[in-house]
Amino acid sequence: MRETIEPEDAPGDARDEAAVSRFVERFAADLAEAGMQRMAARVFAALLVSDAGALTSAELAEQLRISPAAVSGAIRYLSQVDMVVREREPGSRRDRYRLYSEVWYETLTRRDQILARWENTMRDGVKVLGPSTPAGLRITETADFFEWVQQELPKMLERWRAHQAADRAAEAREVREVREAEAG
Repeated sequence: MRETIEPEDAPGDARDEAAVSRFVERFAADLAEAGMQRMAARVFAALLVSDAGALTSAELAEQLRISPAAVSGAIRYLSQVDMVVREREPGSRRDRYRLYSEVWYETLTRRDQILARWENTMRDGVKVLGPSTPAGLRITETADFFEWVQQELPKMLERWRAHQAADRAAEAREVREVREAEAG
């Protein structure tokens, strides 16, 4: 099972809630413009900016000023695309909705599967339309693009993992050096 983002133990810095709200709406608009359902985009952005990476339906409805039904529909969509997971609050009957860790990495990994399906459909379309027709040539170019992206995406994700590992190693080194200097 995939990991989820856990809340930090230390309290966060004081925030300007109005500025946070504007950021949520701006990022949600960016996501909606890219094709995500608007309400799902707002709920996702609200979860993303919460320190815990998790909120209840009531918290989401209050923060976004939307109905519980709107939250439910957005969560259903986000769950279907594996961007959030539903959890039961310990000792409660209330559900919390939590972001998966590495949500963007996982989303891009799944996108690769969609691209493969689209490429296959385009290749079938070329056979139907004829490879030398104007439409067939356009569809061939689309299929070729999807194939190229599929070849490049795993390399890019591999480079991301290496980048992450290098950052974590550097952070660990810095912490170790600080501790040694304090002890020394």
